[in-house]
Amino acid sequence: MTEYMTEPRTGPATECPAPRTAEPEQRPGGGHEAAMLLERARAEVGPVLRAALDSLPGPMRRIALYHFGWEHADGTPAEAGSGKAIRPALVLAAASALGGAEARTAAVRAAAAVELVHNFTLLHDDVMDRDATRRHRPTAWRVFGDTDAILAGDALQALALRLLAEDTHPAAPAAAARLADCVVELCAGQHADTALERRDPGEVTLAETLAMAEAKTGALLGCACAIGALYANAEDADAAALDAFGREAGLAFQLIDDVIGIWGDPRRTGKPAGADLAARKKSLPVVAALTSGTSAAAELAALYATVHRKEDLERIALTVERAGGRDWAQAEAADRMARAMQEVARAVPDPEAAGGLLALAEFVTRRST
Repeated sequence: MTEYMTEPRTGPATECPAPRTAEPEQRPGGGHEAAMLLERARAEVGPVLRAALDSLPGPMRRIALYHFGWEHADGTPAEAGSGKAIRPALVLAAASALGGAEARTAAVRAAAAVELVHNFTLLHDDVMDRDATRRHRPTAWRVFGDTDAILAGDALQALALRLLAEDTHPAAPAAAARLADCVVELCAGQHADTALERRDPGEVTLAETLAMAEAKTGALLGCACAIGALYANAEDADAAALDAFGREAGLAFQLIDDVIGIWGDPRRTGKPAGADLAARKKSLPVVAALTSGTSAAAELAALYATVHRKEDLERIALTVERAGGRDWAQAEAADRMARAMQEVARAVPDPEAAGGLLALAEFVTRRST
């Protein structure tokens, strides 16, 4: 369902061009700042996540702990890594930007809830896409089977809502409602995605693919930012602006992630080379290429209609690039980041106060293949 969205994939080579209006790259050490924010978020949210997972019944707990990288399949302790914690970091950064340290501290449970929902989507996504690896390990469905992986994902969603239901903060009910609405939007986006995958490549438009990507990817990043605003007792207009900020940054994220899905180094991504092409996924660079009106677009449509052969993947990737899909995705990501910066400035005009949000947005869209 990838947020139904994949975890960030990193590697060497292609970067999103810098949006001219964006602030982060003008501040030295922006990448270091983001790394510190992510590390701090993991430290703050980790104990809440562990406590939530430990409350699950034995079989569900085992699958969840494996998925988060905290246990091996046999139940022994592991340190495989539980993800970068981008979404909880956004919750905390938004709360801090609008309400200071007190709001940030109050929002930790909500940040954990958002991370649980994200991982619910990942467990389901891996089953539906038949992804074999995540975070450089076999996916949960490959280890425990489809049914157990799906049920573990369902349990994580329930834990997220329970964290908010038990939270005594005045913003908790509104946060729970917003998160529930977001899950519905994620599911609608995933439904649209699967419907697009069944359609002929020539029938898919770029506009509907972008709308699907916003629902699948931008929605939860926007929700994370808006929930942080709620815990800072922000005005509705400010929460809406931060939601829009997260959505635009999420689209930039997905555009770059789609580039990485085609041209990424498997040693860095943890996924097989060309996995998206092998599955004939209609990712954003592919749809941009298919709708480019070039001779390469016609060639790509013919290639996408063929049965998967490993020897075709390099040719397909080159054809997507020749048809302009890679360049379009990178330019569109830069444009989306520029829009994101405009939105965050509406809610947090002081660049110093917005620094955490800006650093995190730059981090997720400065990943390279």
